[in-house]
Amino acid sequence: MAVVASPIAAQTAAQPADPAAQATTPSITGALDIPADVAILGKNDPNSRKPTAVVNGQIVTGTDVDQRVALIVAASRSEIEPAELQRLRMQVLRNLIDESLQIQEARAQQIEVSQAEVDQTYARVAAQNFGQNVEAMDAYLTRIGSSSNSLKRQILGELSWQRLLRRNVAPFVNVSAEEVNEMLQRLEASRGTEEYRLGEIWLSATPENAAQVEANINQIIEQLRGGGSFLGYARQYSQSSTAAAGGDLGFVRLEMLPSELAVAARQMQPGQLVGPIANSGGYSILYLIDKRAVLTSDARDAVLSLKQISLKFEPGITESQAQAKLATFTTTVQAMKGCGDADNRAQAIGAEVVSNDGIVLRSLPEQLQPLLMELQVGQTTPPFGSARDGVSVLMLCGRDDPQATGAPDFDDLMSQLEDDRVNKRAQRYMRDLRNDAVIEYN
Repeated sequence: MAVVASPIAAQTAAQPADPAAQATTPSITGALDIPADVAILGKNDPNSRKPTAVVNGQIVTGTDVDQRVALIVAASRSEIEPAELQRLRMQVLRNLIDESLQIQEARAQQIEVSQAEVDQTYARVAAQNFGQNVEAMDAYLTRIGSSSNSLKRQILGELSWQRLLRRNVAPFVNVSAEEVNEMLQRLEASRGTEEYRLGEIWLSATPENAAQVEANINQIIEQLRGGGSFLGYARQYSQSSTAAAGGDLGFVRLEMLPSELAVAARQMQPGQLVGPIANSGGYSILYLIDKRAVLTSDARDAVLSLKQISLKFEPGITESQAQAKLATFTTTVQAMKGCGDADNRAQAIGAEVVSNDGIVLRSLPEQLQPLLMELQVGQTTPPFGSARDGVSVLMLCGRDDPQATGAPDFDDLMSQLEDDRVNKRAQRYMRDLRNDAVIEYN
């Protein structure tokens, strides 16, 4: 997974690419089809980097675009077609233009972000993804065709914009105590109804470019359904202020959403992706991360203590041999008298036991969650696995059930309402900056 995570928000752990998957150097004996008389058409100066755009006098080069595109390509789990790659380059260029405008506006307002602050945030990203090793992340970014400078510029843009909003927008957003109390009353009245944790990718559109924006967002959907990272695409594509958080809106109730999004979300199941959804000012992609009942405890928030009992099969084992081993394994597990008896009985048949405390039920695969909810301490799930991977069961050794959920804190709810209004004003602020900008394209 590539390091496209927003440095400011919670990070998704990125792993260095598999060295075996790296491109190898072509053999010098390879059969190259080069004519004896080479006619060079035009001039090429490798030291010349023509700008792709000039934003109020600040150059955005093709190299800037290439390195930012490389971050997204590395995050995608599927091959990106040439036509999609070209659309991706155009979107990245728009993002870099917006980023330039944000940095310029912050500086014009005498809001400075020091290089030390950028480096500190960059080091935090390295710590989260590469275990405190900044050099390892530098090398990874270079290997995928990006650079530390590209990621640091993204950090600079995010810090600059956030500070600008905190000074020029947030102080002028007012939420009254009456509004918060009214919202609390509505929450209490809706106790037991569902709320939804949604991710959103939003692209602004005008009547003139709506067709092109819709085509772009359909391509994003295709990439996401092919295995692309929603977090990575949201951070690079989304024009909402939630982009820095990977598009995560948190848990919201449907009445708090625009009607177009609420209608779509109501029909969704966790893990489902829907879009494009036309709404005021643009198009959205929605991803349902989770849903829960308002102001009620959720059994999936229980914290479990588990033992995983696993039996590996030898390579080349036949089906009949595997079935015989499975039968022995199942019989042995059923005879276990709780967690204290598991280790000795597992050892007798060559099985392994791994203990783990503090596992939140909802973090486990969806197929296992309903099975574990029904278990008593000392009981096990049915066996799962395959002849290649072996078989396992999970034994429940302890459960801390979640406490009943009360109404949200007054201050937290006020902060949520304020953030929503800041987000809407930030979108208008960005539109004004684009309207006033002098941009030359090459």
